[in-house]
Amino acid sequence: RHDYRVLESYRYLFGVAAVVLLLLPSVPGLGERVNGVRLWVDIGPLQFQPGELAKIGLILFLAGYLREKREVLAQGRLKDFGPLLLIWGGAMLVLVQTNDLGSALLNFGIFLAMLYVATGRALFVALGLALFLGGAAVLYNAISHVQDRVTIWLQPWTEGPVYCSLTGELALRQDCASYQLVKSLYSIANGGWAGTGLGQGTFTSIDGSQLIPYLRTDFIFSAIAQELGLIGAAALLLVFMLFVVRGMRVSLQADDGFSKLLAAGLTFGFALQVFIIVGGVLRVVPLTGITLPFVSYGGSSLCVGLIAVGILLNVGRQAAPAPAT
Repeated sequence: RHDYRVLESYRYLFGVAAVVLLLLPSVPGLGERVNGVRLWVDIGPLQFQPGELAKIGLILFLAGYLREKREVLAQGRLKDFGPLLLIWGGAMLVLVQTNDLGSALLNFGIFLAMLYVATGRALFVALGLALFLGGAAVLYNAISHVQDRVTIWLQPWTEGPVYCSLTGELALRQDCASYQLVKSLYSIANGGWAGTGLGQGTFTSIDGSQLIPYLRTDFIFSAIAQELGLIGAAALLLVFMLFVVRGMRVSLQADDGFSKLLAAGLTFGFALQVFIIVGGVLRVVPLTGITLPFVSYGGSSLCVGLIAVGILLNVGRQAAPAPAT
């Protein structure tokens, strides 16, 4: 019912608010560390992930700023990159400090995509990818958490026992650090072509313990692939692809630069998030702890996803041609 374009006037406020939201889990007594990553904030009975909401704030800031400065940015004037890099760099530093590398990768990808849409300069994307590779190499050497994720990705199975950081003893890697990923791959393989059937998947052992930890969140795609098989998993991905196609169509139909960038940023963020989590579960890329949109259990992710859909619907309604009289 309201014109979303008024949000452009508050672009800097959204940018600062996004960085503040990302900082909240690091506040002593407020943030909660889960599996070595600070993502959650507890305020009384309320528990949520501020990073999910920060993603919307960053996209709104980028859409507003890039719409205003896209011509001078396309010319490569360095001074106009200042506020852009300040907000984005602050967000990246916070994400790295909290070990939320999945969200850092997601926001970095959104940043590059929106920069390319705004300027049309592939050189900026190439420079961004080069910076990403350099930063990834630095983080790999500096943060043990990153080293563990890459090792699990490249060598989830070992024939002999290796040091297990979880227990401090020697064990096969598939029984320790890569336990979740390996069990997830077995679950997908068990689904075959048509799957075991809804509710017929095997996710607990005889004693009732979970075979795949975090099945409802990080590894929900493994459960879908087992119960619905390759056909059902592919159908889900096709639905995601349809969502992306419609979102990009909304971006193309929008009349003003802010609307185009906003719709493109929200849609690309959705697509990249699906790729990162599904790719991690399928061992295409290192596994990161982000959610599968609209599927993984979690109120923060679902609410923010619905906010993004609401904005896209609003952009699409404003961009839709008037009916013929």
